Amino acid sequence: MQNLGIDVLFDWITIKRLLEGLYFTLEVSFIAIFISTILGTVFGIIRTSNNKAIRFIFRTYLEVVRVLPTLVLLYILYYILPNVLNLNLDGRLVGILAFSFWGSAEMSDIIRSAIISLPKHQKESALAIGLNKVQMYRYVLLPQALKLALAPAINLAARIIMTTSLLVLIGVQDLIKVGKEIIEYAEMMGNDMARFWIYGFILLLFFIICYPLSKLSQRLAKSKE
Repeated sequence: MQNLGIDVLFDWITIKRLLEGLYFTLEVSFIAIFISTILGTVFGIIRTSNNKAIRFIFRTYLEVVRVLPTLVLLYILYYILPNVLNLNLDGRLVGILAFSFWGSAEMSDIIRSAIISLPKHQKESALAIGLNKVQMYRYVLLPQALKLALAPAINLAARIIMTTSLLVLIGVQDLIKVGKEIIEYAEMMGNDMARFWIYGFILLLFFIICYPLSKLSQRLAKSKE
């Protein structure tokens, strides 16, 4: 008796493969989040510049990212760009590039919004005591802006982790891809309920990771009100 097919979750090899897929997914996510945080902060600061041309360039970058679906970006980097430039990019690198490209743009908007939301006298006071612009951002504006940006930044991190599920569509051995392979084998062996249990387990893994981040983001946002 297969016990409604749930025995597929009591196979150590199955669990091991799923955890390996989860590790790959988190590895890509965390590297992309780290890059997005660094570049997004730099871009966000640049977007507060008085130079209209610079603001226009980075604003255009943000709008392109928001209009272009992440899946399309993955296809461009994985299929089109290697053919055009005669490159060989593996799925892991493509995932990091795509999610960093998207995450950096979103993070830049978060940082920019946090900086411009600060009272105007913060900037005026910093300049009045003799700080240059670099010192003003480093010691006055940025520390305060980062506190304001923390909640939306955590929410963005959760979104990046969830969006990595798209990697399966370019054949990357992430959590979803591993799950599909396990399901195909289990169904071939006669377990018709494997799809329910495997996808349910994958959903649970994503929930365990993303739900605490979501709640933390909400709590931080409320604390700022």
